[in-house]
Amino acid sequence: MKTASWSLLAFAAVVTLLYSLLSVERAYGTFKDQLGGVSLQKLAADRPEVETAVRSRRATASAYSIGFATLFLAIILIPYRRGEVWAWWSLLIAILAISVVVLIRIPLLGTGVGGTSGGGAAIASIAQLLIAGLGLALGAGRLRHRHQDVSA
Repeated sequence: MKTASWSLLAFAAVVTLLYSLLSVERAYGTFKDQLGGVSLQKLAADRPEVETAVRSRRATASAYSIGFATLFLAIILIPYRRGEVWAWWSLLIAILAISVVVLIRIPLLGTGVGGTSGGGAAIASIAQLLIAGLGLALGAGRLRHRHQDVSA
């Protein structure tokens, strides 16, 4: 169960990292971004600062996502694999925080779960939450075992 647990969690972290790197490429590259089904170039016609602002926001979000995925993976591969209980709780809190912030867009912004209005992120967040949740559920047994103090 331990190997399945950290493997699923590591898979979720690596996929998040790869998706974040793709988003960086889209922010800085020549990707033809769509906002609400309209091309970014069309929205920014005669206003290059609009395209720069949208790309900058994507780059910043991607940078934070890369940071999250890297930290998530580091916690999984070192303390979580060692069986440290705090790591389980940290991973749970982190994945719930990300999921809540992403999924709250559905009722507050009316984006829906799929489509071109940002709902794709909701689908990705649900998938990430399910995979990480399963990984954490498989590792929940560590919560029953108290770490014994060897210095006493």
